[in-house]
Amino acid sequence: MRQILVTSALPYANGPIHLGHLVEYIQTDIWVRAMKAQGHQVTYVCADDAHGTAIMLKAEANGVTPEQQIATVKASHEADFSKFLIGFDNYHSTHSEENRELSELIYRRLNGEGHISTKDVEQLFDPEKGLFLADRFVKGECRECGAQDQYGDNCEVCGTTYNATELKNPYSTLSGATPVLRTSKHYFFNLPEFESFLKQWTKDEGRLQPSVSNKLQEWFEAGLASWDISRDAPYFGFKIPDTPEGEPDKYFYVWLDAPVGYMASFKNLCKQRQGSTDPQQPELSFDDYWLQENQHKTELYHFIGKDIVYFHALFWPAMLAGSEYRTPTGVFAHGFLMVNGDKMSKSRGTFIQAETFAKHLNPEYLRYYFASKLSEKVEDINLDFADFMQKVNSDMVGKVVNIASRSAGFIAKKYDGMLSDSCAEPELLNEIVRAGEEIATAYENREFSRAMRLIMQCADKANEYIDSKKPWAMAKEEGREQEVQDVCTVAINIFRQLMVYLAPVLPELTDNAKAFLNIDDLSFASRHELLLGHKINKFKPLMQRIEQAQIDAMVADSKQDLLATPTAQADNVAKAAQASETNDQQDSDYIEFDDFMKVEMTVAQVLECNHVEGADKLLQFTLDIGKEQPINVFSGIRKFYEPEQLANKKVICVTNLVPRKMKFGVSEGMILSSGDPKTGLVVITLPDECKVGDKLA
Repeated sequence: MRQILVTSALPYANGPIHLGHLVEYIQTDIWVRAMKAQGHQVTYVCADDAHGTAIMLKAEANGVTPEQQIATVKASHEADFSKFLIGFDNYHSTHSEENRELSELIYRRLNGEGHISTKDVEQLFDPEKGLFLADRFVKGECRECGAQDQYGDNCEVCGTTYNATELKNPYSTLSGATPVLRTSKHYFFNLPEFESFLKQWTKDEGRLQPSVSNKLQEWFEAGLASWDISRDAPYFGFKIPDTPEGEPDKYFYVWLDAPVGYMASFKNLCKQRQGSTDPQQPELSFDDYWLQENQHKTELYHFIGKDIVYFHALFWPAMLAGSEYRTPTGVFAHGFLMVNGDKMSKSRGTFIQAETFAKHLNPEYLRYYFASKLSEKVEDINLDFADFMQKVNSDMVGKVVNIASRSAGFIAKKYDGMLSDSCAEPELLNEIVRAGEEIATAYENREFSRAMRLIMQCADKANEYIDSKKPWAMAKEEGREQEVQDVCTVAINIFRQLMVYLAPVLPELTDNAKAFLNIDDLSFASRHELLLGHKINKFKPLMQRIEQAQIDAMVADSKQDLLATPTAQADNVAKAAQASETNDQQDSDYIEFDDFMKVEMTVAQVLECNHVEGADKLLQFTLDIGKEQPINVFSGIRKFYEPEQLANKKVICVTNLVPRKMKFGVSEGMILSSGDPKTGLVVITLPDECKVGDKLA
């Protein structure tokens, strides 16, 4: 029996869980359940990521303390995960004593070995809010192309990267104040000292997916840099210990104590399980799973999104190795979620919260659909609503549940629920048992889509068998009663085996199937057992078909006003334009109506969309705006879209901006989008009914 500790990335404690988050937690939960079903001791822990400036500001905006803020969100997260049957053994918080103790211990060990250094850093400071500004809280004009309202690390128009201190006319997005430069001492983790170790670690077989390992080699070639692990007050987090007396307090940057949250959650669970004699919840030893000398005795796996590979495959193993803890056995990354082929969108109603989905649809529908799409590769997956409805209705209702429903009635009515004493088709049953080996391997290798295909092939064989025997016809003929019972017994046994294979994906359906089958065990080993001379219970519907009306209602519940976002975008464009003309206007939160009317927003159709050679962040658009000649526009959204996703779409373009000459050509407008340029921009697309060339009013 293998001893395995599994984690998912920690959700940030400033908002609800949505379907994009659930890709990871469902993927992890399926893997954990599959490994448990195969007889291994698997422990699954997670926690809320509860520190940082964003939490502090969110709490301030909500009029509560940070502690109240994170407690409310944690309760919401746990409720959402419960709805989707995510079976954590422990769900904790990074704002815990276990995390404080471990973060301080790791820091002290690293510092004691000389892996921590300090240097003065010049940063922008908000004099009104009284805090240093992270890049995402600073905007201004690009130093190269002059584009306004650009964040403090890169220009989304021309793709230039820079320091926030290089922006022209910068302003704080928190207060609108003009930031000032101040110097502060920062603490750094000397990551380059671990380069040799990391180069080998990232190449170890099975440690990372090949595409991730290859990507990391690019970072090695670019050169590793020391990592700033400190933040200045005010900051919601843990103070860095042992700083010189008389100096201002320093706090651990959230990304230092966040992964330590894996250790802290497990340590908290070990305390809960101390002295346990329950085989389902055995006593656990923290040292067995985290000390370096035990890393060949136990296994540790992290499931994460592809956007945080850098932290988990470089910083985290280096921190662990430098502080005498074991490193992960494997780090498994997954891609992002697309909905109907596009980024999730609030305006289209496809940015769907977990709570909203569960309100309208059975969460197990989503678990099965994600399983049918997920592979071991780092690939984005697409939740296509039409395909979603068809697949669940066809596979789960039309194939799997149908096997039980079309057979159980005969057994209940004619044989008082008793199955035959012998198996009429042993080879067919054995064939499906043998398929279990390949299904188990697919689960372990995270090839869930392959596992689902293999399971559905078994379901097809069962339905083909029933169709060929036609028990409904035999039941009408005298003297064939035993044959009907035999055929239905074979079908019920295949259904049982399918439930064994689907149990990691559909735990609630599996429990209901146990009640129907009148059994307690659907572990993986139980697939060899046959139900013969066994009494089953009356069949009750196990899963309902998805109706289009349910999907429509869910989308409607998730949809926000389409025109709200472009209005806000136009507001920002106008405000930024004024800010460049007069500093006095930077102090105002309002613009005049006449200023707004100067912004010309036009319905445009994408004629062409292409990558720009030599530009990592740009896409080049040829737009029809209802005039004789199309216009050329560059947009810094390449990391969020592939060109084909936007082909022929109708978008909103600001068409009266002064054309800007760029390295790659002239940009004659600006395409409107919403979201955070760092974490996800969504291009605002319009319905087909909108006429090219029309102005938005």
